[in-house]
Amino acid sequence: MAVTVVPDQFAMVLFDPGAIRTCAEALLDRLGMADRDLQIEVDETTPIARVQSELGDPIVVRAESGAFEDTRRPRQLSEVAVNTALGRTLLRVRDRLSGRFDDAPPDPELTLAQVAAWDTYAVGRLARLGYPVHQPRWIYNFRNRHGFTDHADDAFARIWEADDLSWEDLSALSDGAAATPAAV
Repeated sequence: MAVTVVPDQFAMVLFDPGAIRTCAEALLDRLGMADRDLQIEVDETTPIARVQSELGDPIVVRAESGAFEDTRRPRQLSEVAVNTALGRTLLRVRDRLSGRFDDAPPDPELTLAQVAAWDTYAVGRLARLGYPVHQPRWIYNFRNRHGFTDHADDAFARIWEADDLSWEDLSALSDGAAATPAAV
């Protein structure tokens, strides 16, 4: 596996490319993707936290610097943020390569509810691998897209605890949670 971080020296944020590379290598190994090359392109000109991926050889991950930033120390790298953002993105790539997500729309065509459900699925798996995640952040995100109901919370728990969903399974759980009206 070869992991490349671009740029190799940061000017606007105080990030260490070596630390990003180390996190990425460990993630690839723990996710069973050590045979894949990865290029991480960080846009340090924006504090937004968007991360996108492109399947190929290498896998390309484009991250805006806010995705890797310590929220309590502006412009500083957070290894927890790197692991969460990269891990979530790499798990989505792994899902797409598994054959179980062949029916999933391309990322730009996913609804906000589908993105929230897939993020829940990915971050739940990261948590079980021992990566620190803040579950309340993810349940709040899920609720914002699926409703603040017991039914949505049940769907969240089922997705969070799952290990082998297909796109059909994930989208059915998401659609079912979103379709349930709020209790009166």
